[in-house]
Amino acid sequence: MSALPAPAELTFRPLTEPDLPAVLDLLTASLAGGPTGTRTAEFFRWKHRLNPFGASPGLLAETPEGRLAGVRLFLRWHWHEGATGRTVTAVRPVDTATHPDFQGRGIFRRLTLDLLGQVGEQAELVFNTPNGNSLPGYRRMGWQELGHVPVALRPVRPTAFARGVRAALARRPAGPAAPADCRLPTAGDWFEAQSADGPLAELLRERIAADAADPRLAVRRTPEFLRWRYGHAPGLDYRVLTCHRGGELTGLAVGRPRRRGPLAEFTLADVLVRPGDRDSAARLLRAAARESGCDHVATHLSPGTEAAAAALRAGYLRAPRTGVTLAARTPAGPTRLTLADWRFSLGDLEVF
Repeated sequence: MSALPAPAELTFRPLTEPDLPAVLDLLTASLAGGPTGTRTAEFFRWKHRLNPFGASPGLLAETPEGRLAGVRLFLRWHWHEGATGRTVTAVRPVDTATHPDFQGRGIFRRLTLDLLGQVGEQAELVFNTPNGNSLPGYRRMGWQELGHVPVALRPVRPTAFARGVRAALARRPAGPAAPADCRLPTAGDWFEAQSADGPLAELLRERIAADAADPRLAVRRTPEFLRWRYGHAPGLDYRVLTCHRGGELTGLAVGRPRRRGPLAEFTLADVLVRPGDRDSAARLLRAAARESGCDHVATHLSPGTEAAAAALRAGYLRAPRTGVTLAARTPAGPTRLTLADWRFSLGDLEVF
């Protein structure tokens, strides 16, 4: 059997549309089916080509014979800096894979550092949420661990939830999860029905105006962004909850039912209410538990938000041993940011 090419013999080049079938095959072989269970061209194009923040830059490593050895993509993202009102352009490393025949040969590092060099003039910030296995490698490439973003939980089916948690802690099977009976309207249908200057646009204008006083980095929620992120996401099954008072839209929440080991989880990605309206936030949080049809609800409630203030009376508690680690750098090196400089929703950090 002939020896495999050394990294120096591989070609590193930008990803192009004709590469998509081979890229999907490699991602599936290395990372399984992803969040939808199947890696499709439709999902890839939604995520990497239709993103309102811009198309994702990507690099490939291939052999002289054209065999794909590795792939790396950066998802473009925009944070709004409340302190100055400016947009902070960012990228998030996602969808990376090295073929098993080429692992341990420095391809992941080469792809990552080369792509960092290419986006250096287009992005101020690089961020992601690496797991415990990948975090050491990111540290070696200049990432800083900024802290742990906690998750709040609200059990819905206490017996099933407790059984699932015990099984997870003991690392043993807990039997099949009860099917989620989520009857909430789909995000695709709901966003499709919203007019350009209707109640949703009005709520978001009030929200954006109020958030201008918050100095933290946050994603500016516009109808276009929400429609892309939740309404058009193929295969992710996002659902919508709304809250009204006197016929007026006072709040919107978006989440999706999903499997979490032996449990059915409703991942509550976003909660948006009119400024200061804790009552609507509490109603949405309770409705997510009542109407999702899942064993529990999981979300992140950023400090200082109406949802965080309403969490306890809605039955949500910070869960130990859960959450994600935020890591970041600039394309050129370390960042001065800390975890306290961000205002997240779970939808900002959810791996999709």
